[in-house]
Amino acid sequence: MWSYDKKLQYPVNIKNPNPQLAKLIISQFGGPDGEVGAAMRYLSQRYSMPYNEAIGILTDIGTEELAHMEMVCAIVHQLTRNLTEQQIKDGGFADYFVDHTVGLYPVAASGVPWSASTMQSTGDPIADLSEDLGADATTTKEQPTYLRG
Repeated sequence: MWSYDKKLQYPVNIKNPNPQLAKLIISQFGGPDGEVGAAMRYLSQRYSMPYNEAIGILTDIGTEELAHMEMVCAIVHQLTRNLTEQQIKDGGFADYFVDHTVGLYPVAASGVPWSASTMQSTGDPIADLSEDLGADATTTKEQPTYLRG
């Protein structure tokens, strides 16, 4: 059973729309190593763990990933709300906008929709935890220069 606090874990308050930035950040929502996949991976793998402690940890991490997903969605929403037609075109957001307008859809920056084929749940605790480490490691690599603040 989950308890949901009706507020973001960290507040998001973006004032200026920026479709170019939204196009990059949306990959953290629905890209191959995004929050949707992470939450699904941890919450699915918990069932085959042999120890209650491991089950609890995977449940906690999966729940945390849902909170991350909510923050990423808030960021993308705030970056894309009230866009003009010209901002949509200039920001490279037109292809996404045609299908989803400003709705949040789990997709990679490349435009490839999230798929369960990007996550793994083998039933082997060692294999699953190794895959978790590998997937999480991709999000901790140093960001390219154009993404640094």
